[in-house]
Amino acid sequence: MAHDRDALWASGYDETVEVNQRALIDKVLARYSGEFTVFRELLQNSDDAQSSAVELYFETGEYLRRKSNKDTIQPEDNVQFPNLKATQVAQWTFRNDGRTFRDEDWSRLRKIAEGNPDEEKIGAFGVGFYSLFSVTEEPFVISGGHGMQFYWKDKTGDQLLVRRGDLPSKHDSRPDPWTTFEMTLREQAQIPQPFDLTRFLASSITFMVHIRSVSVFLDCHRLSHLTKSSGVPKELGLPKGLKSSSGSGLMNVTGLQSAGEQPSFATICHRRLMCAIPVTRIQAQVLHAVYDLGTEKPPVIPAEEPHKPLSRGSFFSSLFNTLTSQHQAAPAQPLPQPVKKDPTGVYISSVTLTIFNAEVDVKLDKKLQAELHRSTKKNPPNRLNYSLIYTGKDEYDVSVEEERGQPVPCGNVFQGLRADLNGAGQAHVFIGHATGQTTGIGGHMASRFIPTVERESIDLVDRNVAVWNRELLYVGGYLCRTAYEIELESIRILWDGAASSSPVDTFYPQPGDWLRDRFLHVLKFFTFHVSTPSSDVARFLEAAFFGCSISPLKILSTTGVRDASDVRAPDPIFLQFLKHLPVIPEPVVASAPVAFRALRSKGLIPDITFQDVLAQLREHPLNEEELIACLKWWVGIGQQDSTYNAAHIRTELLNATILSLGSGKDARVTPLSMVQYFINQRMIPLDGPLPNTLLPLSVTKHFTQEQLKSFGWREFSILDWIRHIFRPDVMNANPTQNITKSPEWAERVLTVLARAWPSLSKESHEMIKAVLAEKSCIPTSSGLQKPELAYFSSANIFNDLPVVVFISGGALKGNMEKLLFFIGVRKHVDLQVVFDRMVKTGDWTISNLITHLVTIQNMLTPEEITKLQMTSAFSKEGENAPPGKKKPRYRASDLYEPSATNRQLGLSIIDWGEKTKWRSSSDEAKLLYRLGLRRSPPLNLAIELCTSSDPDMRSTAFKYLIDNIPSTYSDYRFENFGHVAFIPAENDFGPFTGTPNEVFASRQWKALGFSVAQDAIRDVAVSKLGLKENPPATRIVALLEKTPPQDQDAARRWFEILAGHLSDFSPPQLSILSRLPIVPTPVETDAGYQTLRWLPPTQCYLGGTSKGQFHSKLFVFVDFGPFANNFLSACGSKQEPSVEELASILVTDPRRFYDLTGGYENYLIELRNLAVNARVLSPSAIARMKVSPILLGFQRQRKSRKESSKALDLDEDDWELLHDLRKPLDIVIADDTNAYQMFGESIYTAPQEDLLENFYVSLGSKRLSNIIKEDYRVSSEMKHNKSAADARMLLLERLPLFLHEHTHTRTKVTLSWLSNEQNFKVRVFNKLTVVKSLAFGGATLKREQDASAAAKRVDHGPIELWLSGSTQMDMYEVATSLCRLLFETVKVNDALLFMTILSTDLKALKRRGYNVDKILRQQQNERKLVEETRNRLLKPTSVPDPRMSQNLELGPRPSSSPHQAGDPGALDPSPPKEVTSKPLSPSAPAPPSRPPKSSISDALHQRTVNDEDVERQPMIPNLNNTLQNIKRKIPGFKGGSENALTPPHGRSPTPRAPHTVTPQSNIRSNVAMAIKGCRPEEGKIVHDRRDMETIKESLDEGYCDVSGHVAELDHIGVMGTMKIFIARDVPEPHNFTSRKRDSLARFIHIVTPLANAYSLPMTALHIFYDLAGGLIAFNRNGSLFLNLRFFEAWHDQDVKNGDTNQAHISWYFTLAHEIAHNLVQPHNSEHEFYFSAVCEAHIEKFTQLLSLHQRP
Repeated sequence: MAHDRDALWASGYDETVEVNQRALIDKVLARYSGEFTVFRELLQNSDDAQSSAVELYFETGEYLRRKSNKDTIQPEDNVQFPNLKATQVAQWTFRNDGRTFRDEDWSRLRKIAEGNPDEEKIGAFGVGFYSLFSVTEEPFVISGGHGMQFYWKDKTGDQLLVRRGDLPSKHDSRPDPWTTFEMTLREQAQIPQPFDLTRFLASSITFMVHIRSVSVFLDCHRLSHLTKSSGVPKELGLPKGLKSSSGSGLMNVTGLQSAGEQPSFATICHRRLMCAIPVTRIQAQVLHAVYDLGTEKPPVIPAEEPHKPLSRGSFFSSLFNTLTSQHQAAPAQPLPQPVKKDPTGVYISSVTLTIFNAEVDVKLDKKLQAELHRSTKKNPPNRLNYSLIYTGKDEYDVSVEEERGQPVPCGNVFQGLRADLNGAGQAHVFIGHATGQTTGIGGHMASRFIPTVERESIDLVDRNVAVWNRELLYVGGYLCRTAYEIELESIRILWDGAASSSPVDTFYPQPGDWLRDRFLHVLKFFTFHVSTPSSDVARFLEAAFFGCSISPLKILSTTGVRDASDVRAPDPIFLQFLKHLPVIPEPVVASAPVAFRALRSKGLIPDITFQDVLAQLREHPLNEEELIACLKWWVGIGQQDSTYNAAHIRTELLNATILSLGSGKDARVTPLSMVQYFINQRMIPLDGPLPNTLLPLSVTKHFTQEQLKSFGWREFSILDWIRHIFRPDVMNANPTQNITKSPEWAERVLTVLARAWPSLSKESHEMIKAVLAEKSCIPTSSGLQKPELAYFSSANIFNDLPVVVFISGGALKGNMEKLLFFIGVRKHVDLQVVFDRMVKTGDWTISNLITHLVTIQNMLTPEEITKLQMTSAFSKEGENAPPGKKKPRYRASDLYEPSATNRQLGLSIIDWGEKTKWRSSSDEAKLLYRLGLRRSPPLNLAIELCTSSDPDMRSTAFKYLIDNIPSTYSDYRFENFGHVAFIPAENDFGPFTGTPNEVFASRQWKALGFSVAQDAIRDVAVSKLGLKENPPATRIVALLEKTPPQDQDAARRWFEILAGHLSDFSPPQLSILSRLPIVPTPVETDAGYQTLRWLPPTQCYLGGTSKGQFHSKLFVFVDFGPFANNFLSACGSKQEPSVEELASILVTDPRRFYDLTGGYENYLIELRNLAVNARVLSPSAIARMKVSPILLGFQRQRKSRKESSKALDLDEDDWELLHDLRKPLDIVIADDTNAYQMFGESIYTAPQEDLLENFYVSLGSKRLSNIIKEDYRVSSEMKHNKSAADARMLLLERLPLFLHEHTHTRTKVTLSWLSNEQNFKVRVFNKLTVVKSLAFGGATLKREQDASAAAKRVDHGPIELWLSGSTQMDMYEVATSLCRLLFETVKVNDALLFMTILSTDLKALKRRGYNVDKILRQQQNERKLVEETRNRLLKPTSVPDPRMSQNLELGPRPSSSPHQAGDPGALDPSPPKEVTSKPLSPSAPAPPSRPPKSSISDALHQRTVNDEDVERQPMIPNLNNTLQNIKRKIPGFKGGSENALTPPHGRSPTPRAPHTVTPQSNIRSNVAMAIKGCRPEEGKIVHDRRDMETIKESLDEGYCDVSGHVAELDHIGVMGTMKIFIARDVPEPHNFTSRKRDSLARFIHIVTPLANAYSLPMTALHIFYDLAGGLIAFNRNGSLFLNLRFFEAWHDQDVKNGDTNQAHISWYFTLAHEIAHNLVQPHNSEHEFYFSAVCEAHIEKFTQLLSLHQRP
């Protein structure tokens, strides 16, 4: 870049920058949005020119013509005054009498943006003059005899020119002192609003330094005239405590002056306090015509703002929330109708102002000074002034009153200068003239602010200019605080003088109100409202106002001027009792809510705190009225806020409060901390003795009890009163109020207690009794007596008893009777006296005694009742006195009532006598019951009677017991009498009496030897006695352990009984039974006869010997019937041996196992069973099998011993197969046909079935191809042999066909890799010999063979095909050798298929169904795409997520319709999925489709879906077509023209060799093993199934993809018997089952009958749910998982509507597909074969299911 710049300067040329001056001026003018901008700029220029007078003319065209003719009209010529609204003016003329223009002024005038460099001048930017262009095109300036005319080139051009020169007036003897600006308007217009203009001029000249007079003319008529006069400024001195600088040191206030108003009346009164201040006065002379045109604005009259009551929150957190109030305009007063006046009449008005002025020194650093010079084109001043207009209260009131009396609607011309107390935004910032920026306070300010270019506001944006302006704003805040402090000091002196009764009181009887209004005025004046357009101005001013002082703000309170921190916000509640606390006067709060809120928000006026209250209460005692107010406040604050520590704060309040009662000698002071009680009960005599700790009733009557209790006081109760009057000092103080000496006072006290008795608690009753019991306080006929010695008159059985008698003669009834009786006054004679005087004399019988006691029973005390209960005073029926002794007596509780039942039971009966008949409902009987007389025997006695040796008594007692349960004996509990033998029972030995623990109700248990209840009592024994129906499981287990069934019949009966009670057994108990020898089984002895042996259930298998077939020879099978078998099954008996058990028997004695199976065919069936279930075998079983001779091996043996014949030369008929049991290491897998033909007679090989071969390999058998070592010997190479090129071409041509057919395993290399000449070479030699070596079983065998072809590859090098030139090429040898290098595993059929494709003409292949052209064409396209992909991969690209690549389909995409088969041989043209630095792995083609048939597997794979397909309902083929397809694939099905399954395209449908046909029995056996291989999932988490065996033989694995791409699944619950799993990314797993309950139920409803059709256990089926992916179902180690998401998308709505057939069909095939994976894991032809076989085996049950669910 630097080089380019240098080159430009070396070879470039200069051009001037052109400026469109008209557009520039227009853009400058566009920023001047204010009103009267032209006059504002010209006024400022005039003041800078030190003008004292300014005149402004609006001239009409006619006036200008006369003026040019020097025929000027004078006002006195009686010319009619013009209509100000209609008159059109042609020119504005502005002139001033200031200094005439100098040469530099003329030069600067024609330059835009140069500005005035004089730092004492206001002009800064040099664009103000150009505001004239807003009204005129060619302004003309005249000054000092010179003139300058501005004009546009070519009139309408964009270039502004000036013409300057001398004028004729220059040579006049008296030169014109005026500087004139003539502005000829573009077109004539009305005069600007004259009244508003006058008001603007009035406010503009206020801060002008030199201008003293301004006049406005219309032609020769003067419309308005303004004059300003100022007094001599007075030095005020800097106030103490205020910081004159902000701290930055840029500006410092050095002096203060005021030029203010004349002294007011108050000032005159206090001339010793304040001196006269010079005045600044502005007078206005305005024509009535101007007022008539004034804008009809209502005068700004202070609106009375309604007082909003203070909202109080928590007293101890914040007493008051921030106050909010809204300005409400006072209702508009109707203005008086203006009086018709002479328009030329003059209205004179004036305004007097106080102007505070601050002298400021400026000290700027050089950097800031330079930046300001750059911004303003002048140096900043070293000194400057800052002015503030303040309007005092009296002057403000005079101005407002004058305005109210003004008979015009537009207000006063000085309205903008008067104090703005309501925040209306009328106070502005002046920079010589007014700007659009408001101050936010009540007065105007003026200083050397730097404005924005258009001068509407001050600049706070520019970084350096903002520093200057913010410093000035600090000075402004300082000046405001100074004016505020001066005014507050004046108010303080006046207040203090008034408070000391100065003579001023004669002038102002109420100085507090006047001074409060004065403070309110100054407070409103210095209230900071939001300023506009920049709110920062008011914010900075406010910050300086409060921040410039180190002393607290002074404010006026109810006690005078105080620091704000000492003044509190008012609260009417506190004013009732805190009358000496300084608070803000309520009128101030009501009239100045904004200021009050501002002070509150800054924390200057705190709320009244609790400490304030305490301080006031400690200093000033309260009278009763004040105390009531204080307590009411406390109660109210407690209700509002309960968060404080009430106990602690209440204590402080009570300690601080003092109550002053009475006056003079009776005056007494009571601290509230001494008060303990308050009185509330009127019944307590107030004229009696009362404690000093009692609060007067005159105070407490104003509060509720709850409120009084909140102070920690409690009610002065009757009990407290009793304790007080019984105090010795109180009793001794006044004998007339001593209860033990004054019967009258005793009666009065008892009367008070009687009235209060019902409301007293039991505890109070007891305490009163304790106090009175020891005092002689009961007035009786024998004087004052203790309560226990006094009697009621009703107890006067004897004449010498002291009876209660009151002096007043009051009756002893009601509450008084209750009181006296409770404290001990007796109503009857003591029982002991009665016994002594009556009973012991023998005069009374028992009935007489009871009759007497009934009459007084209500008066008997509990102690007396207890005494009666414990006294032996009653005799027994039928018992006489022994000779010489008294008749024995008993307590009532030892006897029974005289009833017939009690007599039958032989119980002790009370001797009631014969005179009086016994009635159990009589009062006498009830009293005896109360004393303890028994009505019936207790439960234990009744049961004891049931065990009596007397049969009659036993029967009677048992019947009584049964009849009275539960009415009488509701507390009967079975377990309490479990060991008492009182139950009539029977067993094998006959009837007897048994205990509840050994007797059971159900009669069936008698067969097992248990005792059962007798038939007559069986029902009641269960319902009433709680007898158990069945013995507990522990008893049964103990019985079976001790005594098992003696024979098989007994066992059948026992087991059938026990089967009905399986739920009674716990799992541990069933486990114990499973190990007990309780199953009798026949066994044949050596002598030849049968005997019984007892085996544990776990060693027995159910179903009989016929079911187990040959297994019965190895295991014990029993059959006791279905019910008994259920019991044995619960105890561990199985239907058949497990795989683990079979493996154990097999390993123990393989030879015997083989013999018992009956031949190698059956033995192979067992091996297949083990192979299918190998995954469930334990590691120990696998280890034992690996070293045991359990595997069946086959060895070829020649039928005729012809040693000379080579093995390869013999036919199949020349060989016979021998079989033997060998160890896994002794058997090889014959996966190399050629090698097997060479060495077959020397090795044992495994059966040629994939299932068994894989099983053999898992146990350690090796593959023949792995132990064969192959070497080659060749002669000289025949180079450039045409046969090599032909062979290579043929192979590359036919290889795609073969790879498309080959589906069971993946290729090691790709076709495109082979197509490279460097990777696949064909070489021809004269002779080729293959040498194969076999090292196995300790021996090494070698065979040589001449070969026509052999393939070789060293490591990852190229593949070379060697051909023999001496023999014809054998395509089988070519196919065999290449298959070994192309595939990981090679099958026999692979070479045959490859040989067929190589040796068959393409047309013949086409006739056989191969779409040769399309296959080759698609393969060619694929190779092209691979090459393109490889080229793209050479560029940087992102590696795809391997998880995503696993989900890609490798085979052909399914057709859009499931009824159409895919094109035969269609290959997927997509490139390989992985990119590495090694050769690309082949993308093996999918299995060919078979036109015109479509297999069920194809239909299923067409339902292999991606995420988008889930939402589409799959197309299910027609059921008939589906069944026909199944039948076509079932071997042996005879129907139509097909008698058996035809292997399509040379592929065998079975895993056996091509020359054999699999028996149907073997196929059915394999299908049965696949069904049995399904099992439950035991884990709680299903991990990512990549841990399963990697399947390399399958390409199209989208349907269930056994390699596994599902995320980890968590088990979340069970529905029915089916476990539910969900993926971990499913949201809200905790309520998944509740959310999906309905769809889950419908899914289980569909799957359950299908499981029954397949004979699958429901526990083997599981439901899972994920959020994405194409996994419909999968098989995990025999556990089948079905995806609920696909069911919901495809079938749920149909099932909900009642149509289940489509769902049954779809999931029937899905289950068959997954079951087939128990036999074959990959998706290959073998899996498809077994899939079809599973469908065929269960198709009948399935069709029955469909017919049952067919919709009508």
